[in-house]
Amino acid sequence: MPESNPPAPAPPTPPTPEPSKLMAAILERVGALVEQWHAEHGDDRIHVARENIVAVCRLLRDSPELAFDMCLDVTAVDYLGNPDGFITPSQVWDENRAAWRHLPQSRHRLVQPPRGPSPRFAVVYHLLSTSHLHRIRIKSRVPEDDPTIDTVSSLWPGANWLERETWDMYGIRFNGHPDLRRIYLYEEFVGHPLRKDYDKQHEQPIQEYVGPGAKEPRRPQVEYAGPERKNTQRPD
Repeated sequence: MPESNPPAPAPPTPPTPEPSKLMAAILERVGALVEQWHAEHGDDRIHVARENIVAVCRLLRDSPELAFDMCLDVTAVDYLGNPDGFITPSQVWDENRAAWRHLPQSRHRLVQPPRGPSPRFAVVYHLLSTSHLHRIRIKSRVPEDDPTIDTVSSLWPGANWLERETWDMYGIRFNGHPDLRRIYLYEEFVGHPLRKDYDKQHEQPIQEYVGPGAKEPRRPQVEYAGPERKNTQRPD
């Protein structure tokens, strides 16, 4: 009887990464609330469920050995087309197709990618300890159908405007924010321009300037008639 080939050896188990000194202190303090963590080459990052973001941030701020007393930034990531967080190669889903380049109406046609199982957005916090001079990055995933998370402006007042920027650009709503308004764009602006599915050809309604000394709009008014758009010059 022919001899059967021996089974292939099992692949070696990758070693468990060692946490940095900072990550070890963070995990000791808030490890029960951390879903994932990463610590390599000075890049320390934790992933936290959005329901726990305020509790984790408060512990990171109030623990003397951590003392993250400054919120440097609050922003977001839109993982549309990369639902697994860039673990697999990027999907080419919004390319400028050569056959369409001579058609102005189709040059920027948006091709929607398939949705993945993971939440589409991630809110990202960058924290600094001015006394210990260490940093941490926190990510909290937020679903597309309910893009909300609790505000941290009660912990760091400077996060107020940072959260307003994230709301303005990405449409992430911060529950409990004292004054959640757009910070760059006017309130009548439709949509959130840093979302990957924001229409590249979208034209916003022109708002008249009504400030001191205003006599004429700053730009011609725009009439909207379905998908066709027509610029109408205001008469003299």
